[in-house]
Amino acid sequence: MTFLNSANRRLAALLLLGSMQPAMAAGELMDGESMSFETTIDFASPVWNRDAWARIASDVDSSNQAIGRYRGQVMAVVDGEKIRVLCGFEGFAVSRLIPTEDGNYRRLNRETIIYTDPRTGEVIDKWTNPWTGEVVNVVHVDNDPFNYNIATEMYIAPEDIGGEKPATPVKIPLILPWSKIGEDTLALETDMHLFYPNALQPAQWPRESSGPMVQVSEMFRYFVPVADLVDPSKTAVSWHGTWNRVTPWLPWMLLGDKPGHVLYVGVMHSAESVDEVSPPVLAYIKKHFPKFLNAPEEDTGPSLSSIEDYARKQKPAPALID
Repeated sequence: MTFLNSANRRLAALLLLGSMQPAMAAGELMDGESMSFETTIDFASPVWNRDAWARIASDVDSSNQAIGRYRGQVMAVVDGEKIRVLCGFEGFAVSRLIPTEDGNYRRLNRETIIYTDPRTGEVIDKWTNPWTGEVVNVVHVDNDPFNYNIATEMYIAPEDIGGEKPATPVKIPLILPWSKIGEDTLALETDMHLFYPNALQPAQWPRESSGPMVQVSEMFRYFVPVADLVDPSKTAVSWHGTWNRVTPWLPWMLLGDKPGHVLYVGVMHSAESVDEVSPPVLAYIKKHFPKFLNAPEEDTGPSLSSIEDYARKQKPAPALID
């Protein structure tokens, strides 16, 4: 799921495919059975990197599901203005690992982002444009699925290679950018920076589209206890960290090609249960997105970005009338 020193759930198309081997069904492993995994910390070992990342990203026991919760603020960045908070967000990803026939993992994942009032934490279904006063409908994120492989190898995109560019992605061993914080904690940095054609082209989506291309960056920081990583009884490890995302205006904001962009600033952590989600957001998900309470058990597709998913599910907003 990574290229160069990046490891992220938003890598597009074949960059996600560390392995093309088919995945087993969840039921093919008996309850409580998991693949063997490496616990001796070795930053230079692709096997240890794969297994450590698998235990952070999910749980190597396929009878278990793993939950990652996140919350924070969505901010507006516009030249000549102070940064302003547009709304809050909260949600979680729920995932399961399925072993592939070549000994790697397929991560089955669905995830939600629910937009909230930044002061109260209550879910919002309407949002007021702070520049024009227009009231618009909020479209929450319900990505299902967003699956990828976790393998001992990864691909480097041609544009990320210096000098003469190869025609196709290059496969290299999975070595992630770890660092030590004292004796008890490891930090993992997983960043990615993308620039790709917008699924919401301006001609069809004039009010939703920021332009013909999309510039997106995501920066994750994971802090993981060493004691968990070296414990052979832990098929998943605890972690906490931060998530930051730079992206065009959210399409439902109907800001079109207004200069500026959105900045997500959030915290995240592993969770034992969805009950760790705030009551108003959890109640909203239970009512509107109940299947997101449980991880997938089968590998279905396609895996789409939130912008691609918006283009598939929504219709262009009518033009403003002067």
